[in-house]
Amino acid sequence: MIRAAIEFPPIENIVEWPNFLFDGNSLLGFNKIALISLIAILVPTILFLVAGRTPKLVPSGAQSFAEGIVRFVETQVARPGIGPGYEPYLPLLICFFCFISIGNLFEVIPFFQMPANARMAGPLVLAIVAYLYFIGVGMKNNGPLKYLKAVAFPSGVPKFMYILVTPIELVSTFLVRPFSHAIRLFANMLAGHILLVSFSVLCIAVWSLQFTAVLEVLTFPGLIIFTAFEVGVSFIQAFVFSILAAVYIGGALHPEH
Repeated sequence: MIRAAIEFPPIENIVEWPNFLFDGNSLLGFNKIALISLIAILVPTILFLVAGRTPKLVPSGAQSFAEGIVRFVETQVARPGIGPGYEPYLPLLICFFCFISIGNLFEVIPFFQMPANARMAGPLVLAIVAYLYFIGVGMKNNGPLKYLKAVAFPSGVPKFMYILVTPIELVSTFLVRPFSHAIRLFANMLAGHILLVSFSVLCIAVWSLQFTAVLEVLTFPGLIIFTAFEVGVSFIQAFVFSILAAVYIGGALHPEH
């Protein structure tokens, strides 16, 4: 009985979900992760449509909330990350921040309790979008050859060091960057999800064993605190992904810096 009370679910039970539509291994399969991702697209879309429907000089309600998001991303992500000329790239960064934040928050929403970005596919697609975007920005604004030269031969490096620096810069920028960008988001959300599930199972186990139920006075508040912490992590990871995308775009837009 004690063993059954503290038995942990298999790891696949907390990261893999059956399809609602198109059963099996179909590429069109629609499961919980797909549903969360769809909601993460629809919520900010509806918010900004409602906010912009009847704009007011003194904003309130949805307009005030939407403008607060735009102002935060502009002042804390786009402007410091990209620098001069950040304006055309602000919408992309707002999309990244909103989509990732909402997808992450489903980790603590009842019945869902799964962050969309705890699966590698989502973060990888976002990272590839950012990767293609900053390369396109670099080539469009500087020309392909000038941009590649700026990446391969960064200014301020002694010429004899290029034999070492050039291959590192090329591999880092064009091969490693998208994967590190994706893995940073994926790994943090997966680790937080596993820890939150583990702590929840331990609380249930302590409660089910009558002679240790008194410990629930300590464990349950701990679970609440850890849940609140994960809410903060959800926004922090959205911010980190967005600011890195901004830095990559800024580096491509101003490679001489």
